Order: sequence, then C-alpha cells, then structure tokens
Amino acid sequence: MKKKRVMITGAAGNMGGETLKLLINDLAKCELLLFDLDNPNSREKLKPYEGLSGVKVVYGNLLDRNLVYECVKDADIVLHIAAFVSPAADEFPERAMQINYGSAKNIVDSIKKSGRADTTRFVNIGTIAETGDRMPPIHWGRVGDPLKPSVYDYYAVSKIAAERMVIESGLSYWVSLRQTGIMGPAMSKIQDPIMFHNCLENVLEYVSDRDSGRLMRNLCIQDIDGELDKGFWQHIYNIGGGESCRVSTLEMYQVLYGKLGITNLDHVIDPKWYATRNFHGQYYLDSDKLEDYFHFRRDSMEYFYQSYLDNLGALVPVAKVITKLPGGQKFMGAMIKRTMKKQAVKERGTLRFIEDNDIEKIEAYWGSKKNWESIPGKLSEMKKFTDWNKVIKLDHGYDENKPASQLNIEDMKGAAKFRGGECLSTEMTKGDWAEKLNFKCAFGHTFSASPKLVLEGGHFCPQCERESWNYKERAKREPFFAQVWNPIQGKDDGREYKKIVSELDIEDK
Repeated sequence: MKKKRVMITGAAGNMGGETLKLLINDLAKCELLLFDLDNPNSREKLKPYEGLSGVKVVYGNLLDRNLVYECVKDADIVLHIAAFVSPAADEFPERAMQINYGSAKNIVDSIKKSGRADTTRFVNIGTIAETGDRMPPIHWGRVGDPLKPSVYDYYAVSKIAAERMVIESGLSYWVSLRQTGIMGPAMSKIQDPIMFHNCLENVLEYVSDRDSGRLMRNLCIQDIDGELDKGFWQHIYNIGGGESCRVSTLEMYQVLYGKLGITNLDHVIDPKWYATRNFHGQYYLDSDKLEDYFHFRRDSMEYFYQSYLDNLGALVPVAKVITKLPGGQKFMGAMIKRTMKKQAVKERGTLRFIEDNDIEKIEAYWGSKKNWESIPGKLSEMKKFTDWNKVIKLDHGYDENKPASQLNIEDMKGAAKFRGGECLSTEMTKGDWAEKLNFKCAFGHTFSASPKLVLEGGHFCPQCERESWNYKERAKREPFFAQVWNPIQGKDDGREYKKIVSELDIEDK
C-alpha cells in the first residue's frame, strides 16, 4: 500500500517541531513533507531531517502559490501549523493578515486545484484568541460562543478570517482546532510587554508543546490506520490540556515565585501594571472532545513551572538562599520588578499607555482612566475573584438538545434574531449544516453563511468583523454578543476602534 504523505507547515516552529519529533518515528506508515521559511533558524532545526528516506524538506514562503501547489497536490494530510503570531502580529497587522489568512487560502485553493477536495485532509490551527476576553464570571467557554477578538489583536482577527474561509471552503475533510496558550520552554522565555496584557485574574487552560505535537501525530496516524471516525471532520474544536492545565495568571505567579521562596507577592507584583480586560483566555467546557478522540494529554502546569526554573538556571538556588534571609524577599522582589518594568514601559507596554495618557489604549485595557486609578497599589489590597468553579454557560440561540439532523429554517430564524439580525432565507434542507443561507445583521449588512459557521463556529456578519471593534454598540443590539460584553464591562465603557486591514485587502494580491 502506498504511504500517505503528511505535509507539516511551520515544521521548525514550536508546535510543528514537536509534531515532527513524533511523526518521524512513523515513517513506516507515512512520508513527511516539512515546510518552513528559508532562514538560519529553520535551516538549523530541519537540517537533521534533510536527506532522510521518506522525508522531504522544503524551504519557502506559503504566500508563493506555485510552490504551495507543488507541495500540496500530492499531500494526503496537511497540518497547517505555521502562523505569524502575537506580539509581532499586533505590530504588523497587514503582514499578519497576509500570512495567516493568505497561507490558509493558498492551501485550500491548491487542494481544490489538485482535484482532491473530496479526499485531502486539511487541519487548520485556529486560536483561543478568536473568542477574546472572557474574564470572570464568564471564564468558562466552548465552541459556538461569540467571537470577540480583543482590540488591537490582529493575530485573532486574521485567524477568524482564515477559519471562516476554511469552514465555508467546501472541502470534505477540514477541521479547525483552536489552539490555546502553549506552555513549555519557549513560553518560559517570553520577555515582552504582552505579559502585562494578561490580566491577573485572567484564566487559561493551557496545553504543552509536547501534548500539542502528540495530538497532531495521533490525528494523522489514526486517520492513516482508518481508525478515525469520519464524524470528526467538518467541525471546530478547542485544544486544551484539561483540569491540570487550568490556572489564573495570579495563581501561576504565586506558584512560580513561590518556587523562588517569595511568598509575599506585594514585593514583586504591582496590580497597576496589569490590564484588567482585553486579553484572551478561558477554561473549556468542551476540550475533552479532542482528548476522547486522540488521548494526547500527558503534561500538567508543573511542566511549565519546571521549564521556567530550568530557564533561570543557577539563579534559582541563589534566590532560594536570599529569600530566606531577613528582608530577602523584598530584595529579590525589587530586582524582579526592575527587570519587569523594562517591559511595561516599552512600546505596547501598559505603563507606556498610562505615561503617554493614551486614552484609546487605556479604555481598551481598563475601560477608563478612572478604572485604572481605582486599582489598589498593593496586590494584597486587591479584591480577588474566588468562584472559579461556577459555570455560566452561554446561550447559543437554538435548541442544542435537538438532534443535528433535525435543524430547520425556524431554528435558524430564531438564532439570527438572537444575534440581533434576521435569516432572510425562507427554506433550507433539514439537517444540512453546510448549505449557505442568507442573513441580515443588526446593522443592516446582508451576507450568506452556513449554519455550521454561525451556530458551531460563533461567526456571524463578516462586514462587522472586518470594519471595527464596535462591541459596546453590538451588545446593545445583539443579545447573543451581550453575553460576553455586559458582564465584564462598565455601563459607560467601550468605544469603536476601526480596523486597518481585512482579508479583502490581500485576497487578490
């Protein structure tokens, strides 16, 4: 039997590299095509695989349509892991859209051009950032919840555009896996202003780089072996590490600094340096779905904590000695704060927003200047959320207990109304989640979309998504969206922020 060919984009990256480490042991069942940019980093990481029987390494750009076609035309499974991610994506919005949307579009177009739209498996990696800010008390979420990319988060914006295109692509075997925060050695080395965008009471259900690779490997091999249920395809899933990977930002700091002997976080954390909204993260109600399919989870948060300590190296035993001395915690805390402040005052840093009196940024990350001023100067004085296990399950606007095969036009009309709009179509094939229907949104824009995109994906009006972050006004008109805005915003918080790029800007380039 001819071996299946698996193409991995971003093969030299974090998640792609871990996928490669595992799939390289399965060359008896598959051939690998490894794709990454032609730069010294990629060359160094992929050099050990060059010349191996059953492995082809291609260096190039996913925006090169001819090259992408040559790679995709014979691929049985495409794992599209490559991406231009934050924080760089926030600094270069056009590039983020060009790469993250453009690369996915080129792959989908190549699959169709090859005449294999009914057989090639396309695994799209989305992101938790698509659903944006889910601060307590709405910190539990699932696929189908409203999309709400945070203001200025062009990584999320580009991934939303790409996912919409994939869902509506007409491919027989597509899947979109929304990746969460990837913990491991790479995360432990992050030194960037974005660390202060991650609110102290924000939560994330992380997954390790190793478990992410195991997920990708198991997906491929189960499909190759004919063991993967066809019902897995044409869906959206959340990737998460499960209960042992759920943590708030503050809890993570408590553990990390505790391992250095710092028990009083007043010495090291100034609450006024941290945003109180406009990041992304949630605990998942549905991440076990992927675990049930692929049994990929092995790591807990302890893996990240150990990676952090390993990164610090010889500083760890020194810190443990110092923090046991009188005044030692205060001394170590002051040293750490000085280092961290260098990031907070940089471009995109939260302290820079305050120092520059950048009202638009201040309102995005705190709601108002008044809100920021009301934050206590000491962590110990901050009122802390405690009801982490309470689940507020959002309404998706239709009867989810009804069998999917029974979905009808009345369900779609009700769902559209709950989204502040209207389903203009008068009929649909019962149970057809892929057939496009016509809609009008709360702002009068008309568009077509499938029930899959709207109900399972949480997408709705593409024009609203392209134009701006206009969440305050949307919450007034859309009961569906109000569920993720009103509980975590003040009555007077919110303004419209125009977006500077959409997928339409780069589609024909």
